[in-house]
Amino acid sequence: MALRRTTKSKLYRYSVYVVLLAIAVWAIASTDWAKIGPLFFNPEIAAKMFPGIITTALVNTLWFTAVAFAGGLLLGVVLALMKLSTIAPFRWLATVWIELFRGLPAILTIFGIAFILPIALGVPGTKLGGPVVLGLIGLILVASAYMAETIRAGIQAVPKGQTEAARSLGMSPMKTTFWIIVPQGFRIIIPPLTNEFVLLLKDTSLLFVAGSFIWSKELTNFARDASTQNTNATPLIMAAILYLIVTIPLTRFSAYLERRMSRQR
Repeated sequence: MALRRTTKSKLYRYSVYVVLLAIAVWAIASTDWAKIGPLFFNPEIAAKMFPGIITTALVNTLWFTAVAFAGGLLLGVVLALMKLSTIAPFRWLATVWIELFRGLPAILTIFGIAFILPIALGVPGTKLGGPVVLGLIGLILVASAYMAETIRAGIQAVPKGQTEAARSLGMSPMKTTFWIIVPQGFRIIIPPLTNEFVLLLKDTSLLFVAGSFIWSKELTNFARDASTQNTNATPLIMAAILYLIVTIPLTRFSAYLERRMSRQR
């Protein structure tokens, strides 16, 4: 007797559940927790990391992310408008900028801004703000390239009728762009911009390449130094947990926004 399609679907789904459960049980049972515990989940070492891992590392990570996001967003708007401009040199400049900083690994951009730029300008890095500022500038440049493409896509997604309606009311092209098109474009790209914030949050770990001070360490750098001092990986696990505490709500919020905007459309 042939099974119904719904029955086959349920059997397949339950089979997948059983297999995944069996793999999870096997992984838990075969893990040597007696060795892993002291090396990766040492409560004494974890306790020593407080409150510094919160008051210094996590705060710095969030602060660096906010600065890089704000700077990248402002620069990204300019680049997106330049790429959509009718003036060819503006489009060429924006395209070169976007392709350059999207094509280079972020760590190389940060390294170049922190060390090559001061030499090229003949100015010591300390006079340009030091390693933290220079590293943040590099991160802003990377973020601006990605955000520019996201913003451009959002602006182009706004129906052309909005532009025509604004112009018919006597608004100038510039006012139409900044008061009608750009706000509607941003409404469309809120979810991908939230994802970009999450990516920047993790990319702050690359700032170590520019150097740092004790007061300016972000989560990964802070945890790495603590792990080296204690010859134990518990600080890295603590940093990973804090990253997840911040990023998971943000990714869920982004998914919620996508669903909400999809229903509205």
